[in-house]
Parts: sequence; structure tokens; C-alpha cells
Amino acid sequence: GLVLAVALALALVLPSVALENGLARTPPMGWLAWERFRCNVDCRADPHNCISERLFFEMADRLAEDGWRVLGYQYINIDDCWSAKQRDAAGQLVPDPERFPSGIRALADYVHAKGLKLGIYGDLGNLTCGGYPGTTLDYVKQDAQTFAEWGVDMLKLDGCYSSEEEQAKGYPEMARALNATGRPIVYSCSWPAYQGGLPPKVNYTILAEVCNLWRNYGDIQDSWDSVLSILDWFFTNQDVLQPAAGPGHWNDPDMLIIGNFGLSYEQSRSQMALWTVMAAPLLMSTDLRAISPSAKEILQNRLMIQINQDPLGIQGRRIVKEKSRIEVFLRPLSQSASALVFFSRRTDMPFLYTTSLAKLHFPENAVYEVQDVYSGKIISGLKTGDNFSVVINPSGVVMWYLRPVALMVQ
Repeated sequence: GLVLAVALALALVLPSVALENGLARTPPMGWLAWERFRCNVDCRADPHNCISERLFFEMADRLAEDGWRVLGYQYINIDDCWSAKQRDAAGQLVPDPERFPSGIRALADYVHAKGLKLGIYGDLGNLTCGGYPGTTLDYVKQDAQTFAEWGVDMLKLDGCYSSEEEQAKGYPEMARALNATGRPIVYSCSWPAYQGGLPPKVNYTILAEVCNLWRNYGDIQDSWDSVLSILDWFFTNQDVLQPAAGPGHWNDPDMLIIGNFGLSYEQSRSQMALWTVMAAPLLMSTDLRAISPSAKEILQNRLMIQINQDPLGIQGRRIVKEKSRIEVFLRPLSQSASALVFFSRRTDMPFLYTTSLAKLHFPENAVYEVQDVYSGKIISGLKTGDNFSVVINPSGVVMWYLRPVALMVQ
């Protein structure tokens, strides 16, 4: 009785939303198969890298044993191409029997035993993007129930082969269906990405009530060009996107490709810092069985993760765009702290950038302790009015965590 009374009391206080599932209060962290492993289903020729239960068992081991889980990387997410090409006689989705012989329930049990959570993929259309059975409107409830019975903790619902009308009906319907299962399932939607990502076609108020996170824009590829195109779109449209994010509902600029082939060391550090300032989900898509120490160090930076997971959940903004091709990003954090990212789009040489916190509109007469997120170096007693300089490498970043230590007495 008491629980119900409390729930009712809360319901009166909280705005009425379709999806108050209490999940993803900070951006989800974990691993997702797609960018690195795609739709490789040839397990005879390539058993080590094909989409099979073995891949997910092995990645679960790595997440649990190599220091990822303790830092918050807890979701291990299956993407497209996991299912058989047909539903069974009862209309149920079934995993491919050759590639997932133990079944998804057994995989979920294994993942849960490691202290991790399992994510799965569906598509609100006749077919998934990879040509596997889709979840048309008549299957939404059944598929939600199937995923819940299997012990799934997160669903990414794509939008290939579906109409605008089907999306407008289906995405909210799946939110209700997932909630109705009684199992907590984080809900990731691709809805806005299929509608161009911007108003008037996309209503971010409704989206935040329906989904825990959503893909706004195209798929990330393993290249710096791809990272830059995502950044450009997100920060060009920050006035629309930034207010939409918060605890329980996040913009998702797509996976971290750090540890793969397309990014240099500096570019890898940049992706991590910029995704963190965006309050983005940190879903790695790389081979954790073979990751380099330098990529691992970037992805396991504790202060970085603490900033990404800040409980206020405010998405950051680009606040400066210089002619010198230096850009500055600011994310407000809890306890009056903040994160600053100084980013260089230059391609010539390290650049000495000079500014002050006053120029970046920090409160006057404040004093800050600054920690460099990557080097760990601390600058004490930086006043708002003090000029300072940072050296930013080409396509690299300098990232600062700032804590106010005092207000100057006038």
C-alpha cells in the first residue's frame, strides 16, 4: 500500500510522461557491436569476428575482467543480424540457431552473472536494415514481451523499411509495451534520425517522454571525417538539441570508435572529450580482445567518465569558434563545477591558445582549481580575470575540469 501511495504522490508532482521508467539517469555506458563488427554472419570463414554468441560471451568476459565494468561500462549490446531469417510458427523472433545455439536467455544469464546488462536490436519496419525480420506494428507487444522474457535490459529500435506514420505510432507504442512487461528496459530510438533530426518534423518534447536515448543523425563510420560531420551537425543545431537532453533522455551522437583504425591518438582523445561534453552515451564499438593500451587509457579515464556521468545531466555547448580554427565547449556540472574542452581543427602544428575565464563568461571574482583531464596536472588559484594559455595539438583537445574554490572578497 505504501509503495502505491508514494507512487501516486509522485505521479501528482511529476509531469505526466509516457516513459518514466526511472532508467538511464546518466548516459548509458557499455559496448555495442555494430560499428566494428557490422553484419558479419559468416561464422565458417570468420568465427572470431562474426555476429554470434561467442562474440558476446567473449566481450562480456572482457568488460567484466579488464576494468570496464567497475568504471560503469555495463551494457553489452547486440545489434542487427542476430535473428533467424524467419519468425517461428508462433510468430516469435528467434535467434539464428547456428550462430546463437544457446539462445538469448542463456546469453542474458551469462551477462547478468558477470554483473553486466544485455542489449538487443529491433527495427520498426517490415525488415531490419540488414534484412532480418522487423517488428511491424502488429508485433510490437509480442516482441517487447519476448525481449523481457529473455532478460534483455536495453532495446535499440531502428527505423529501416518503415513509414513516417508507422514511426509516429510505433515508437510510443513500443515504449508502452516495454513498460507493460514490468521489466526495466532502457529504450533507444532511431526515430529522429529517420526524420532529419530537426523540428518541425521532430518534436523533442514528445521524444523525451517516449525514449531514454535517441539517434538524431546518421551512423558513425571509422573515420575522422565521420566524427567531424557528427560534431558539426550536433553543435550547429545545439540550440534545438541541447535543451532536449537530461536524466532519462539523451541525444545519442552514436558509438565511440576509439580503438579501431580510423582515428589517430589525438583524434581519439578528441572524440572522447567531445562526446563527454555532449553528455552522450558512451557505447564503445571496438574489439576489446585486442584493444591497444593507449585506446584503453582514453576510454578508462576516470575523471572523464565522472564528467560524462554527472548527475545534473546537462548537455554542453560550443561557446567559442575562433578564426584560428580553435573551438571551445562548455558543460556545466553539479556543485558549480564545469568542464571546458579546447579543440583544434587545425592541421598544421600545435597551437598556443590564450584566453581567460572572463572571456568565456565565467562569474566575475571567482577562483578555480583546474585539473587537466588527460594529464592530471592541477592549476590552483586560477582567477576569472587571469589570462592563461593552452597548447592544443592538430585535431586534438585540451580538456579541463574546473571547481570553484572561493569567491574573491570585493
